[in-house]
Amino acid sequence: MDLSESFWDTRYQNKDIGWDLGEISLPIKTYIDQLEDLSLKILIPGAGNSYEAEYLFLKGFKNVFVADLSKTALNNFKKRVPNFPDENLLHVNFFDISDSFDLIIEQTFFCALNPKFRNAYVEKTHSLLKPEGKLVGLLFDKPLYTDRPPFGGSKEEYITYFKPYFELDIFESSYNSMPSREGRELFIKLQKT
Repeated sequence: MDLSESFWDTRYQNKDIGWDLGEISLPIKTYIDQLEDLSLKILIPGAGNSYEAEYLFLKGFKNVFVADLSKTALNNFKKRVPNFPDENLLHVNFFDISDSFDLIIEQTFFCALNPKFRNAYVEKTHSLLKPEGKLVGLLFDKPLYTDRPPFGGSKEEYITYFKPYFELDIFESSYNSMPSREGRELFIKLQKT
């Protein structure tokens, strides 16, 4: 299974991005709307076209970092948000990031990774978060594909990965998913332990 940089870049070049909502998802927007500390250092890994980063930036969050393997996705974002700082656009493998963050926003990235990397994702996320840092976002709550992304799963499975590293503040079916994802998402708000 090829999930390399060229795989993802080709998907963005060909607009083969069925997971892309074309806008910020309502559950994440709702969470962002209650944040008050504009100085939070925020990472969005596997960000793709990153409508979440655009929304944060336009709301005044200036310490937002967008990471993706696809240069095309990062360029798409930069065209939409030309004032976003170039140094906060990270063309990098998530597992190679070596910074620390107050908040990591999860939007389809976990389910885009080969499932054999799920434990590594959780460990890496834990290591990137500052003490008391949070992982917030959405996971697909449904078995999807086994041979290509997005790879789904279930709440029960996901909890086995996250529980050793995080306090599970919220880990529930999303009540305000976008219509195309209704009944298929979990909203998570996890705090580093």
